[in-house]
Amino acid sequence: MAGAVTPAEILNQRAGVPASQATRVEQSRAIAEVQAAFAVAQARPRDAARALAQILESCRMKTVAESAFFKFPRGTSSITGETIHLAVEMARCWGNISYSVVELERNDERGISEMLATATDLETNTTSRTSFIVPHKRDKEGNKPATPLISMRDIYENNANMGARRLRECIFRVLPTWLIEEAKAACYKTLENGSDDRPLPVQFAEAIAAFEQLGVSQARIEAKLGPITSLTLLDLAGLKISYRSITRKEISADDEFPRASLEDTTDAARRVAEQVKQAPAADVSPVAGASDAGEDPRRRVADQIIATVGKLTSSVDISNLRGLRGEDIAALPDEMAAEVEEAFRKALGKIGPAK
Repeated sequence: MAGAVTPAEILNQRAGVPASQATRVEQSRAIAEVQAAFAVAQARPRDAARALAQILESCRMKTVAESAFFKFPRGTSSITGETIHLAVEMARCWGNISYSVVELERNDERGISEMLATATDLETNTTSRTSFIVPHKRDKEGNKPATPLISMRDIYENNANMGARRLRECIFRVLPTWLIEEAKAACYKTLENGSDDRPLPVQFAEAIAAFEQLGVSQARIEAKLGPITSLTLLDLAGLKISYRSITRKEISADDEFPRASLEDTTDAARRVAEQVKQAPAADVSPVAGASDAGEDPRRRVADQIIATVGKLTSSVDISNLRGLRGEDIAALPDEMAAEVEEAFRKALGKIGPAK
């Protein structure tokens, strides 16, 4: 809006810098708006029963319930919470709630932004406010250094993301605790019941296919939740929350569904076999568990594959087993390839036919 006061001008005013006439007019207008909002809230108080009914009605909508929760990693576990989308929807339905998040100052030299998030219940005059510093950086997975942000769009999106998290907490602090619990329960019930009339196995098959696109196998899902055949609609709802959190990069797939040590061993054996296929006569780095028998590095590869295959159980994805066959084995001498094939035959006898 033309003539609107900027955060920098407000800070200058606090520091004693004379404000312009436009700034003084804007400050007066802002004060009048706040006073008017309080007056309207007192004159038209919310109907709590009606507001609760509106919130529960919103939570019965699939689009609201599916965007109501998030996950992020903390230590060796993950934390689940309510999103800013649910907070804003609840504030809209509850009524007489004022909330905002603003960037007070941006310092490109120091690479930081000072921001302020606030939420106020205009009827009870309860306010939650937090000011915070947002570095112009984006965290990387693991212990890698954060990436500095230079693009104006990247800085804006990073500030907006951090601001939304603080605003969410501010809104929830001014809403009644019982109201939040009612909304959460309604959202979970919507996710559990769903609106999909297809058989549960079909829905799980679709979910597993979606996770496979993210590099998460059914074996990893079952290692955390148990056999797919024993899971319920509530488990399916939890899978959907995990999927959205992974795609939104709130949590990594490996944090949510850790890789099994056996799966890692299989991957390692496949990489070693690839080395031999590309350079059969070249030296190959030894792998834990491999035999030192013979001087031919391919002997170590054959022993590693045999040791890996011998550990396979019914919980291992059959595709990992097949990944060690074909050209990888063809790169071995005939006698070694025969030994590996025999190990595969015995392992397949334990696992059963591929599904």
